Amino acid sequence: MRCETTSERELTTKGKSGTPGTTAATVGYEAQLWQMADALRGSMDAAEYKHVCLGLLFLKYISDAFEEKHAALLAEKAQGADPEDPDEYRAQSVFRVPPEARWPHLKAHTRQATVGQRVDDAMAGIERDNPALKGVLPKDYARPALDKQRLGQLIDMISNIKVGDEASRAKDVLGRVYEYFLSQFASAEGKKGGEFYTPRCVVKLLVEMLEPYRGRVYDPCCGSSGMFVQSVEFIRAHAKGNGHGGNTGAKAKADISLYGQESNYTTRRLARMNLAIRGIDSGQIAQGDTFRNHRHPDLKADFILAKPPFNISDWGGKRLRDDKRWHYGAPPAVNANFAWVQHIVHHLAPAGVAGLVPANGSNSSNMCGTTNLYEPRFGT
Repeated sequence: MRCETTSERELTTKGKSGTPGTTAATVGYEAQLWQMADALRGSMDAAEYKHVCLGLLFLKYISDAFEEKHAALLAEKAQGADPEDPDEYRAQSVFRVPPEARWPHLKAHTRQATVGQRVDDAMAGIERDNPALKGVLPKDYARPALDKQRLGQLIDMISNIKVGDEASRAKDVLGRVYEYFLSQFASAEGKKGGEFYTPRCVVKLLVEMLEPYRGRVYDPCCGSSGMFVQSVEFIRAHAKGNGHGGNTGAKAKADISLYGQESNYTTRRLARMNLAIRGIDSGQIAQGDTFRNHRHPDLKADFILAKPPFNISDWGGKRLRDDKRWHYGAPPAVNANFAWVQHIVHHLAPAGVAGLVPANGSNSSNMCGTTNLYEPRFGT
């Protein structure tokens, strides 16, 4: 399945000749930013560059939001407002940003060789002042291998966009940019990119089918948290009417609890940043191998959404032959596909529902001893 993004539709609008093309097209905002950011990548591997780029976008977002709130508090100082009181920011779900981490400070030093260290110090300062972000932000911008001139140019480029002020937050500007960048990095990384990103249209289809209005939502291989983001967006979109109590977006968020696990440490950081920019709690996004280091063993979820990594052969099946999750027999030790299915079934509440994207041919494959494993047990 190929999903067309908003920017791609804009890129293929018809020109005066009536034929599709980019000559007379209006390039989408996200696509424009991507083109500029990608031009600064140079020879850096996409898997490495995505953390450089997305980390800076996150920093710009929280700095914009803080600066706007800080200015408002300064204007209200005569009425008793305190611009240095952390509670003033927490009350509005705005992260506290220390002076050394504010975007104008970084922009003033983009031409200096120390710009990488300054970004690292900014990330460390934000984590220090915001416990919810501890261990989430990348802090390796000072490494010698990162071209500091290109880093400075990237900061200058990002300086020209507003992503965290109230108007931008209302339009979810950063959410759109962040997701577009994730999709482009996944495309650049090829097959490996699918480990952290699932196309939006696939995620949206699963969420619309399951309708997770309230309850526990679980993704055992959550990647960059696309399933969770779309679940919350679904609730917000259906917050009024349809017999669901006329919830506001804020109350809708509180109606579901998110539980996830991601084996890759850096991908888990992406997941938590992806949730943080939307004001979604990421405290239950655990790190570790879902099979061998099970972090939510007692969870019974009302909704499970997942796109497991396909055809893993070294998943530890031989050591897990007697695991309590295998209600339908031990999965083949040389292929984890059926183990993922049983893991999901094990974690469903009695009335729970699940949606997953399996490997191509999973229902008909006769490899690895999995012939007809699903059909007699699950009625597929």
